[in-house]
This record gives sequence, C-alpha cells and structure tokens, in this order.
Amino acid sequence: MKQLDDFYLNQQEPIKGIFLALKEIILRQDQDITNTLKYGMPFFSYKGKMFCYLWIHKKLKRPYIGIVEGKHFDEDFLIQENRSRMKIMMFDNNEDLPLEQIEAIIQKAINLYKTGIVKI
Repeated sequence: MKQLDDFYLNQQEPIKGIFLALKEIILRQDQDITNTLKYGMPFFSYKGKMFCYLWIHKKLKRPYIGIVEGKHFDEDFLIQENRSRMKIMMFDNNEDLPLEQIEAIIQKAINLYKTGIVKI
C-alpha cells in the first residue's frame, strides 16, 4: 500500500489534488471497488476485475480517468485516440471536477460487470 500512497503523494499540484479527489470519488461508488498500483499507475478494480485507472496525458499533461471497457460507451466527453478498448475522460487542471459526470461514468462502468456484459 505504501507504493500506492507514494504515487499520489509524489504528484505535483494540481495533479496531486485532482488524483486524490478522483480516488475518493471512485472508491465511494461501490464497496467492492479496490485501488492498487499496477503498471506504475493507480488501478481500480471491481471484484478483482480492473475497470478504470488514473494517469496523465503525455502530450497535454492533463489528468484523466481511463475506462478499461470504454469501447462500450458512446459519451462524447470520452476520448478514444488510438485505443481499441479503452477510452479516457480528461480533466482541465484549472476547472472543478464534473462530479455528476464522473459518478455517472463510474456507475456505468461498474454496471458492465454487474450485468455480465464484462465477465468477472
């Protein structure tokens, strides 16, 4: 757990604050969500199955939530870029987080697993 905590604490502001807020928002969506460090980044799993992660866009230097099964989503605020499976929800460092949008997309991601669209 120390490596995961260090990941968050070693980020520069405002990314650090954004990631800590996103972590709390994601974890409170369902009691079966866990947060671990995989591939050097914070991954969130639902009942052991990875469903989203936090990272920083390399070119734009903006934080985002990566939705592992994003290919199932049609929301226009989700960006696919060159990914075949995942889509990202990027955030502006200078704006408040869109809480309702984040919660809705996390719930939608969890429902993919609950309904069996994605196997657990």
